[in-house]
Amino acid sequence: MAAAAAIAEDEIIKKRLLIDGEGDGDDRRLNRLLRTFLRFCSPSCPEEERASLYQKLFVLLAQCEFAMSKLDMVQSMNCKELDNYSSLVDKIETNVEEAHQKIADSREELVIATQIRQNRQEYNALAKVIQQHPDRQETVNQLDKLSTELTELNTRKEQHETKLALRRKQFHLLMHSIYELQGVLDDEEKDTMMDTS
Repeated sequence: MAAAAAIAEDEIIKKRLLIDGEGDGDDRRLNRLLRTFLRFCSPSCPEEERASLYQKLFVLLAQCEFAMSKLDMVQSMNCKELDNYSSLVDKIETNVEEAHQKIADSREELVIATQIRQNRQEYNALAKVIQQHPDRQETVNQLDKLSTELTELNTRKEQHETKLALRRKQFHLLMHSIYELQGVLDDEEKDTMMDTS
């Protein structure tokens, strides 16, 4: 019995909160306005009380208009915030797509650089087979060239790997920012839900 009564009370409180709107007493204010208006219109109302009821009606109407204008401003602000969040989401999505594209481009460049390096190594191996008996100076020159090319390729590879690592860090930072923004949005939504209840 007590549990049923508690559930019924909870339902009544929920309905009142839903009717009440933002919890500013809008339903009570409207009920007071209606009761005051009905007393004002009642033929049994004395003239002395009617003048005070007339003033009270204006005060209650002003309060209702103020509440409406406040709600309009809140709605306008919420619409602006929604537009702002939507533009932020668009920007974040664009940045994520750009980051994905840059990562894909960097991977392609790395594959191409690796292929070029492999091709050069194969060409050099074939050149050695063809020139079985080169003189010492040519061999020294070729070794120097190969060493320089290898250094350059290692430098380029390091640059590409550094660039790829930077892109990964940027993407991780972007995802972290998205999760933080999602957390802020969730907190604001919880706060809004708590304010409305």
